[in-house]
Amino acid sequence: MGSAVATALLLFLAAFPAAFAVTFKVGDISGWTSNINYTDWVSGKTFRVGDTLEFIYGPSHSVSVVDKAGYDGCDSSGATQNFFDGDTKIDLTTVGTMHFLCPTFGHCLSGMKLAVPVLAAAPSPSTPSSPPSPPSTPSSPPSPPPSASPPTNGTPDSDTLTPPPTPLTPSSPNAASKGVMSYGIIGVTMILMYGLMT
Repeated sequence: MGSAVATALLLFLAAFPAAFAVTFKVGDISGWTSNINYTDWVSGKTFRVGDTLEFIYGPSHSVSVVDKAGYDGCDSSGATQNFFDGDTKIDLTTVGTMHFLCPTFGHCLSGMKLAVPVLAAAPSPSTPSSPPSPPSTPSSPPSPPPSASPPTNGTPDSDTLTPPPTPLTPSSPNAASKGVMSYGIIGVTMILMYGLMT
């Protein structure tokens, strides 16, 4: 029984990873540094609007956001943003290719530059875009059924009570409804589920 639940959980997580935003550590364990082939690093990864790039680097490096011409020519003079803090997180907010380079002399020319193709955000679980329209009301109110009349002793009978209808409202645009979730939370959940099943 436990392995069936674990298998179902793993299949669910494997089927829906694109629905969650991802933080990519540029260069993985090496970080943003010299002597890394960032073209190879990008290969096989899918970047989407809503994801984040995290650049971790030492004091001899920095990050400049440039256009394609700046990227191709290793020229940061037209950079739209420059970062020097050693741990830079850049949210991917638009579809298209984003270009980054290290403006330290010689670093970009030796390969310290990155072109990231950004795709549209993955579709999130379906949420209503507008509340459903209310049912049409008849022109004259219906007469109450006999069981809906008040009891003779003044105390309502539990069989005749019906709860009021719950109003339908669209989901709030919180992080969960936008599909933003950390893979770390998923990993912890998987570990806890595995621990409970063994």
